Amino acid sequence: MLSRTADHLFWMARYMERAENTSRMLDINSQGLLLPQTPEQEARAQRSVLRISELEESFAARHPDSDSRADMLDFMVADAGNPSSIIACLHATRENARAVRGTLTTEGWETINFTWLEFNERLASGELQRSPDTLFEWVKYRSNLCRGVMVGTALRDDAFYFMQIGTYLERADNTARILDVRFADAEPNSREAARQLEDFYYWTSILSSVSALEIYRKVYRDVVTPSRVVELLILNEAMPRSLLASLDGVCETLVKLRTSNSNECERFAGKLRADVLYADIRQILETGVHAYLTQFLKRVDELGVRVMRAFLMLPLA
Repeated sequence: MLSRTADHLFWMARYMERAENTSRMLDINSQGLLLPQTPEQEARAQRSVLRISELEESFAARHPDSDSRADMLDFMVADAGNPSSIIACLHATRENARAVRGTLTTEGWETINFTWLEFNERLASGELQRSPDTLFEWVKYRSNLCRGVMVGTALRDDAFYFMQIGTYLERADNTARILDVRFADAEPNSREAARQLEDFYYWTSILSSVSALEIYRKVYRDVVTPSRVVELLILNEAMPRSLLASLDGVCETLVKLRTSNSNECERFAGKLRADVLYADIRQILETGVHAYLTQFLKRVDELGVRVMRAFLMLPLA
């Protein structure tokens, strides 16, 4: 397979996963607004979404002196000038798919193309302003549908595995960001951080946003506690969106794509997976969830760079 084709497939999958996870993160923010809070807390919650996505400066450039939720939603959902917005991610997904149209199944291409067209219709109808929660649920549904169609119709060859590794890398990154969205705005060891840690409704919304509330109840059969939520989303390999499960997927897929250039990439991925596999939840909580996730995000970003160097910048055998 040519590296150019692999690159399109890799980024097609990443952008679709990113659109879904941006919807999940914004959904957490929406659910948080249902709880009593001061205007200052609401504004801080908007900033935390931008901060964890590393978009504060870009937002400030386009919306100076604005803490408006409407402006934040427009920027994160409908602003094509923001490369991480949902519309930009879906457009990138569609364009990457179109570039390798002959590699995809007819069902796969049509599902992606229809998703892009209908999303624009929904924006034009004012659904973002009228019912953002409905729009977020639709994006999550279409992302799951696109991924399911690919899994159900694609030949298990290198093309399929490049889509898989793109999905797993993006999922690891975004689950960490979703889990960190509140802690990114709290000072370590502060009273605010302690209050957030014990915020039952916040942790329940985290679980719901990653489709894990029912899984939590099956695994723990108890009330929702912060330490168990963190444990489930970081360390539980049976939880599909956990950091460990995502890294399991990366490592398993790298084995199937193995070339003479991929040894260092496999080794780096294996070390990162081992560090998560043998992590101690008590130590994570004592060190600080934000500090742990910040370090994880740096390493998973480096892993993505190594994957590109190993597979996407040279012709593949």
